[in-house]
Amino acid sequence: MPGRPTGEGPARHRGRDEDDGPPRYVRVGNALLAITEDVIYVGIAAVLAIAAFALLVSALRGLTELGDTGASDVVIEVLDRLLLVFIVVELLFAVRVILGKREVVAEPFLIVGIIASIKEIIVLSVKAADYVGKDDKFMHSIIEVGVLGVLVLVLAAAAIILRAKEREPQEGKDDAGRESRKDGEALKVRQGDPEGAAGG
Repeated sequence: MPGRPTGEGPARHRGRDEDDGPPRYVRVGNALLAITEDVIYVGIAAVLAIAAFALLVSALRGLTELGDTGASDVVIEVLDRLLLVFIVVELLFAVRVILGKREVVAEPFLIVGIIASIKEIIVLSVKAADYVGKDDKFMHSIIEVGVLGVLVLVLAAAAIILRAKEREPQEGKDDAGRESRKDGEALKVRQGDPEGAAGG
């Protein structure tokens, strides 16, 4: 009869949706690759965490040598190791963000570049003091410090621009939410006027 539902429509739609999607072996392969990526990232995070703790312990041990050698040399060496700890921690943060958001975020790597450049500037500044009077080595050190300083500024500007770009969509959503709430309140007021007039 023409009015009786046959029940074939939903089944056809389900079959059509399955045909449009990827094959089962592709879905299984993607799931296995995702698990493999997670395992590798967790392993990288574990290695970075161990390296950060080892560098921190090494920096603490370096402080015990203050009485044996020159204080300036020990402080520079400890500071160098602490900056390495900062670099490793930022890389660990980048891995955590990748695992959480399933996407690569550029900002932690920019910060790593800034810290590494500052670390080299400190080392070269100390060495430059020993090169005073040696024109070639002193000038090379000054040029390297200048180049690294410019690199720090460029990386910092890139990080600021990137952070501003990431805030734009959220600000757009907030503005859209405020506008929709205003429109809703205005609609309620317009709908409430006739009732108020009738009640009066």
